[in-house]
Amino acid sequence: MAKYDYDMFVIGAGSAGVRAARFAANIGARVAVAEDSDMGGTCVNVGCIPKKLFVYASHYVHDFEDAAGYGWSVGEPTFDWNTLRDNKDKEIERLNGIYVRLLENAGVEIFRARATVADPHTVEVDGRRVTAQYILVATGGWPVVPEIAGKEHAITSNEVFHLERLPKRAIVVGGGYIAVEFTGILHGLGVEVTELYRGPVFLRGFDDDVRHFLADEMRKAGIDLRFNCNVARIERSGDVLLAELEDGSELETDLILYATGRAPNTAGLGLEEAGVELDRKGAVVVDDYFKSSVDSIYAIGDVIARVQLTPVALAEGMAVVKTLFEGEPTGADYHGIPTAVFSQPPIGTVGLTEAQARDKYGEVDVYISTFTALKHTLTGSEEKTLMKLIVDRASDRVVGCHMVGPDAGEITQGLGIALKAGATKAVFDATIGIHPTAAEEFVTMREPVPDDPERRAAE
Repeated sequence: MAKYDYDMFVIGAGSAGVRAARFAANIGARVAVAEDSDMGGTCVNVGCIPKKLFVYASHYVHDFEDAAGYGWSVGEPTFDWNTLRDNKDKEIERLNGIYVRLLENAGVEIFRARATVADPHTVEVDGRRVTAQYILVATGGWPVVPEIAGKEHAITSNEVFHLERLPKRAIVVGGGYIAVEFTGILHGLGVEVTELYRGPVFLRGFDDDVRHFLADEMRKAGIDLRFNCNVARIERSGDVLLAELEDGSELETDLILYATGRAPNTAGLGLEEAGVELDRKGAVVVDDYFKSSVDSIYAIGDVIARVQLTPVALAEGMAVVKTLFEGEPTGADYHGIPTAVFSQPPIGTVGLTEAQARDKYGEVDVYISTFTALKHTLTGSEEKTLMKLIVDRASDRVVGCHMVGPDAGEITQGLGIALKAGATKAVFDATIGIHPTAAEEFVTMREPVPDDPERRAAE
């Protein structure tokens, strides 16, 4: 008779938890998973998937405008928010069902209830206690709104997908990729948007040329970006919200969306009582193999607050399965992860920023190209594209690739493979470009920009 009810009990059925549960069950482990909300977690329900659908929707206004330069006349376009929202809901419901079937087909028992940790081998779920050799915490993260007066009048990225109606005016507070993306989405759907960020320029951690270039492009598109600016309090008067800023000025708006960060979803799970160490922000502290301070309890995904990206969570889930059930201790490789920001225009980036490369290698060569995409030679659009390569001068290895422009994410995925393989600038130069494409610019940049300390200081 088995010592435990399950070999592994997974708390949370998001990307990380589902991947780990499914693959562990596929190799013969007895697995259960508990989820008290929608299957698929943040990515499927209030993250990557619905956000990208909204990005597609917000692009059509630009497509209609661009079509005129190519001889098309489509009349006055109109947009219906309810149609977009409801069609999105149908797609998410379909994906929820797929996640359930994936787990069921693998033989995973699903508890549609909240689970908490009672002790290192026991979980309380759906009114009973079950035991497991291993407990895997994959509960993700949750949006955080700062403690300001009137915070109850603001919404987060969780609620924006379910608005009853689209506002005419909106304030987006934050400077990370979620804030930048929703600023572009709302603007494209016809909302008058002001984005506020408390720092000097948004997207901290990205390459400085990318940050400033995107800010310029967004302002050209008519978005009101205000840096070194923050909300002090929020008041409501009927349907109108009043945001009082820290400088004493005021803004009237119809909606305030906070995208100022996410916190690990660990409150009330019983982790600390079971002996699991949490950091000061509530993230589960784990070792290189995702084991917590309790030998039988592991954690993966956003709840450990390392790299909060869905593909990373999937990789972590696979690593845990190999470690626990295949006798192959496995960690995750966080080096050289390609990243896209679905801003407008979008960002694609892989490798080091210029500042990081200079800190690590000292002497680097930097190649930068800005140009108007061929498409816009007929549209009249002033949108520009930026491409940037950073090369370690001593080894000639390309250590950073950055792009702002159409299809940046798609192009950067391929560049990620090249950087992972250790490609040099000579390899880039020897690669024949595909003409006419924007992507060919990455293999045709020949002259590095002057190593100008003043340019770097200005960034």
